[in-house]
Amino acid sequence: MNLSTVCVPKARELPEGFVYLDEWIEDCIIDAKYAGTDNFMGRPAAGYEQPLVVASRQVAEGCVKAAEILRRQGYVLKVFDAFRPQRAVDDFCRWGEDGEDQRRKPIQYPDIEKLKMFDEGYIARKSTHTRGCSVDLTLVDMATHQEVDMGTIFDFMAPASWPDSKEVTERQQANRRILRDAMVASGFEPYEFEWWHFAIAPEPYPDTYFDFPIK
Repeated sequence: MNLSTVCVPKARELPEGFVYLDEWIEDCIIDAKYAGTDNFMGRPAAGYEQPLVVASRQVAEGCVKAAEILRRQGYVLKVFDAFRPQRAVDDFCRWGEDGEDQRRKPIQYPDIEKLKMFDEGYIARKSTHTRGCSVDLTLVDMATHQEVDMGTIFDFMAPASWPDSKEVTERQQANRRILRDAMVASGFEPYEFEWWHFAIAPEPYPDTYFDFPIK
């Protein structure tokens, strides 16, 4: 199977090997960013028909392990995204090529022009999310019920979002390490440009880009 393969299941149910993450981790908080307006486009992405997070079984198993580690430290997971339909990635690309739509620039990408996002790696035409190996998430403090301060919001397109950025405080760096250490201990690899992004290793579907909707 080559890298251009796109799988589109005909059934309405999730294809074999994929699960709803909140059914595996009952205390996780689902904040499906791309199903709503709180994302860099300011609108729902194609393929996100419900505010749910779907993950490959391998990613779900890893997140269960991470949740157990973090629970003992007083945290629960808040998950923004995992599996991402190829049609959503295509939607991101169309948005990136539309220089007129700047509604979220002050919030998500104040220092970069949209058309440069492809070269800078903020928008990719092929995503590890679509192959079912990645998850975007953060921490919530069990005592305060507040999202832990990581220094930037999710999908903030700037060097401050790099996991080891010195543009954030020592406390914010430490919070990022708490998340990263738990994810690495659970079989994930961090992404050098986004503190919230982790990929399970080895990949379950390295050559397949899935395109079923989340509903």
